[in-house]
Amino acid sequence: MLYIVPTPIGNLQDITLRALEILKQADFVLCEDTRQTKKLLDNFGIPTKTLRYNEQNEHSFPALIKMLKEGKNLALVSDAGTPCVSDPGWKLVKLARQENIKVTALPGASAATCALSASGLSGGGFCFLGFLPKKKGKALKQIEAALMLEKPVIIYESPYRIIKFLEFLQENLPQIKVFIGREITKTFEEYLSGTPSELLENFKARTKILGEFVIILDGRKTDTEEENED
Repeated sequence: MLYIVPTPIGNLQDITLRALEILKQADFVLCEDTRQTKKLLDNFGIPTKTLRYNEQNEHSFPALIKMLKEGKNLALVSDAGTPCVSDPGWKLVKLARQENIKVTALPGASAATCALSASGLSGGGFCFLGFLPKKKGKALKQIEAALMLEKPVIIYESPYRIIKFLEFLQENLPQIKVFIGREITKTFEEYLSGTPSELLENFKARTKILGEFVIILDGRKTDTEEENED
């Protein structure tokens, strides 16, 4: 069986009891970076062997499928969070299902839902875009289409691009309300909100920017905007 096992996005204590049990019982743990996953396994005294899973190397898939067909239990993890959600894994899952191999997914950590629950913006639904295309035109089209749903729009961004992304928002959506979660569940967890220009000023004043970012754009209309439409 192929198990999809979420791992903590920061605080190791966030792992579930079921996830630990599956990682112990699996024949192998498939991971992005064996060094990163080994830290997690060592922390909980789990001796299961690891195999690197490279989604770009589809030549490695037949061997994994063969193992699954032979009755091996494989646990698929990413470096942090839930596999297949802006992380590798979906190609193997798709192939396993095509081969009628049983796949089961465990619930667990997700930076997107964690940030959304802390934002005060969740009103029954959201639109998740993950990492945007690098081309500004394509990125803007995706954001504009998502905002049409009038729901919070969740985007992932790296610390190396956060300044450029806020500049992009300032240029194209200067009035939109933005919520940012950084280093979620970790020691230096931080939540910020404001307009693109306000947040840009904040981050430009910093000497160093660390951590992965979850950005939520408030796609909901104000009461005044709804009244004007009516």
